Amino acid sequence: MLARTLFAVLFLVAGAMHFVITPVYVSIMPPYLPAPALLVQISGVCEMLGGLGILIPATRPAAAWGLVLHAGHWPSIPAWVLWARLPLQLPLIYWAWLYTRR
Repeated sequence: MLARTLFAVLFLVAGAMHFVITPVYVSIMPPYLPAPALLVQISGVCEMLGGLGILIPATRPAAAWGLVLHAGHWPSIPAWVLWARLPLQLPLIYWAWLYTRR
C-alpha cells in the first residue's frame, strides 16, 4: 500500500510540474508539434490521472498500463541525456507494471 501510494504521488507531482514549469517542458517539445503548451498540459493531466488511477482498484491496471506506455520522443534532447535517464525509467516502468495485474 505504501509503495502504491508513493508511486501515485510521484506521478501526481510529475503531472503537476507540467503546470508549474510549463516553459521548461515546452522547450523540449519537438518543433513540429502544434500548440506545445497545450500538449504539455494535456500530458500533465494524463500523468495526474494515471497517478489517481493507481489508487483506485477498478482503474489500477488500466492506469498502470497507461503510465508504462507513456513514452516521449524528444529529438532535441542529446542522446547521452536519454541514456542517463534509462536507469531511472526501467525501475519506474517495472513499478507501474506491477500494478497492471489484478
